[in-house]
Amino acid sequence: MKLLLDTHIILWSVAEPDKLLPEVVKELESKSNELWYSPISVWEIHLLAEKGHISVGSDIDNSIRSIFQRVPFTEAPINLEVAIESRQVNLPHQDPADRFLAATATVYDLTFVTADKRIIGAEGIPILPAG
Repeated sequence: MKLLLDTHIILWSVAEPDKLLPEVVKELESKSNELWYSPISVWEIHLLAEKGHISVGSDIDNSIRSIFQRVPFTEAPINLEVAIESRQVNLPHQDPADRFLAATATVYDLTFVTADKRIIGAEGIPILPAG
């Protein structure tokens, strides 16, 4: 299975793995699954660190690079199709980051791993609920 991790799932897997459901940990650790990320998550982590909502260290850029070097991720680039799909995805809200992440899952045929209740019930997006 190809898994696109929501931003909070990336952060939890690195800093707070106890927040993840045991079934999700099993899928994240399975050698048969591929772990994917979107550059939108890098942007979100940077914003959270800049605003002081999370602590990643004094050098935010290098700390973020370190997070993404610890896990064997594949990048799902933002492209024309993701941008178009971000306006088509069926989400109950307009949060741009969530829309880009959901669109990325759809375009790249990935299962979106999230604990966000607003996204879990969305139609047309394959979801692995993480909470």
